[in-house]
Amino acid sequence: MFKHKTLSVIFVLVLLVMTKTAQATVADTHFAKFHPVSGSVAAGSLPESSPFTFSSTSFSQVRIADRISQLKLGEPNSGGWDMITANETGFDAGRYLFIPFETLEAGVQRIDLKTGLTKTLVQPGTQGFTKGDASRWTPWDSYLTAEEFWEKGGTKGRLFELTNPTTATGGGDSNFVHRSIVPRVAHEGLAFDKENNLYFIDEFNGGSIYKYVPASHAATTGNEYFFAGQTFVLQVNGGDNANVVGSFVWIPITNTTGGPIDGISVMNADGTIDGRETAKMVKGTGYQRPEDIEIKTLVNGDEMLFVATTSTHEVYSINLDSNEVNLFVSRNTVDKSTGVSVGTSLANPDNLAIDAAGNIYIVEDQPAGMADIWFARDTDNDGVADSVARWASLSTIGAEATGLYFDKFDANVAYVNVQHPDSLVDSTIMISAIPEPNLASAIPESNLPSELPGSNLSSAMPESMALSMLLSGVGLMGFIVHRRSENSIS
Repeated sequence: MFKHKTLSVIFVLVLLVMTKTAQATVADTHFAKFHPVSGSVAAGSLPESSPFTFSSTSFSQVRIADRISQLKLGEPNSGGWDMITANETGFDAGRYLFIPFETLEAGVQRIDLKTGLTKTLVQPGTQGFTKGDASRWTPWDSYLTAEEFWEKGGTKGRLFELTNPTTATGGGDSNFVHRSIVPRVAHEGLAFDKENNLYFIDEFNGGSIYKYVPASHAATTGNEYFFAGQTFVLQVNGGDNANVVGSFVWIPITNTTGGPIDGISVMNADGTIDGRETAKMVKGTGYQRPEDIEIKTLVNGDEMLFVATTSTHEVYSINLDSNEVNLFVSRNTVDKSTGVSVGTSLANPDNLAIDAAGNIYIVEDQPAGMADIWFARDTDNDGVADSVARWASLSTIGAEATGLYFDKFDANVAYVNVQHPDSLVDSTIMISAIPEPNLASAIPESNLPSELPGSNLSSAMPESMALSMLLSGVGLMGFIVHRRSENSIS
């Protein structure tokens, strides 16, 4: 639809502006500077390419990937785009986004923020992979995902590692490995602490919170990390309880090598351990559909694990150093826009995210017209939020927002998915917290080229991405990988 010459000029403008605005650092995040949205956006009132209403006029959005473009390119894509992470360490750190498909035949895709290309790395249904939900980069430069489905005596609830996420060219050469040492549960959130222990949950009413402690904390490969280790379940106030706060301990549900403990571990037919049933055996504390988790490091060095519990409309904070659980957010938390309890305006907290300043964001699992993202303020970092404020609202009919992820290399860029819309066009949206630069003042007229010789950037982009750049109000930032320094992405 657009001539390559037009796109080439756009790209030169993008790159020139990028060199003038690549000054953002972690300390400069602007995402927390906003005025709360007073109510949810009306369902279907915004285009699917720009589906969010934000709490600041400085925030802008652009669609950088969508399912229909992938299908047109011949990429297998079952939809249900879920949690997001990036290659946070290693070569070309920050260049790629990774997203699993939360569908019956699940897969994994990679968005290349440098070229604009999105590639399916794990073909839908590979190894019977289903309901892909979790998404986490590892300390040894690989990618973890897992299945959000488990039932007693079943074969799912598995944790997988993609060992070559940045170098795989597609499904033919991706190395997707089931890490069977981790007990079977309905997975969603995954998080590593500073000692490289892995935390996970069982998304189930009555589901527990777990910790895997590797025998080798300094492992440099998944084979080493998952070769031997012990899994524990959280037990609060003596256990055999639910939805409680207080002091906690970790109770082992496997031995130190990951094998069963006689009389405690409940085994599956394939020799793996049922994490849900075993947690009951040791009186693990249950919560109502724990889903996403995130870990935040406090000023004093303590680490705090946050857990969203959808059915009770709550978020818990777990201080991993003081061994205390607190209720971080509930319907009794003050709504910043009204000054009174947020009440039923907050519903079904599902995903969590942390910005560069350590602020917690709560993403609801709600239909359009009620699907909001909330900002939680905890000024003294005591694990109990002072207030919540509606930060964004999604209008796309049939969809929910998933996987909100704040860029680790640019404090003013974030990404979020629009999952399972009625249109069947799942999308990834890039959000910028800095106002769009003014072309006229940012780029001298003498710098405007008529051609971009030798460029293949325009042909590399999905059509939807080019359309978004030219038609949305945020064309300049659409294909800027991030406003980052040259050594972040080579």
